[in-house]
Amino acid sequence: MNFKIIGQLAGAALLTVGLAGCMDVTMDVAIHSETEGKATTTMTMGSDFYAMAKSGMAQEGSEGGFCDEEGAVLTENEDGSATCVMVSEGTFDELKTGESADDGAKFEVVGPGLVRASFSTKEMTGELGGDQQDDETKAMMQAFFEGQFVTLRVSGNEVVETNMTLAEDKKSAEQVIPFLDLINNTVELPDELYAIVKTN
Repeated sequence: MNFKIIGQLAGAALLTVGLAGCMDVTMDVAIHSETEGKATTTMTMGSDFYAMAKSGMAQEGSEGGFCDEEGAVLTENEDGSATCVMVSEGTFDELKTGESADDGAKFEVVGPGLVRASFSTKEMTGELGGDQQDDETKAMMQAFFEGQFVTLRVSGNEVVETNMTLAEDKKSAEQVIPFLDLINNTVELPDELYAIVKTN
């Protein structure tokens, strides 16, 4: 997942809706073989903010909106919240984990039955944090994203090496990043997050 996308989504929501929305984002990359996998992006927006976002999306002339990407599936939950799920499955080249081939997850076979999946963190604060946000916009984003997280997860038969948090069963590794740390530019991460997965 390219963090620029999240920033653009948040910025667009602020401009077109007035509220970015109480949103959690999870990118789960499952390694199936040395050449194929599955990427699932899940975004959840709270009920109050989804109602406002939905109203904003319905306004004539508004551009962009929550879950309007091709292939995205929107579920409106009983509590008024909404969940958007985007699934991409196939060869690593076909997986949609960013805006272009240069964005998102990178995959490399590093040994027999071993695939290294990595995410560059260089642009994580490029759209959400930094000096380009004025104080008012940053304050709004802090209020709306407090308690919300970006989660990156790599899963497969067995994770043999990672710089993320390894699950007890060693079948996945994840990094949970508070949105506020991105907005305030206080997140401390390596240049890339990675996991090496055993495929057999």
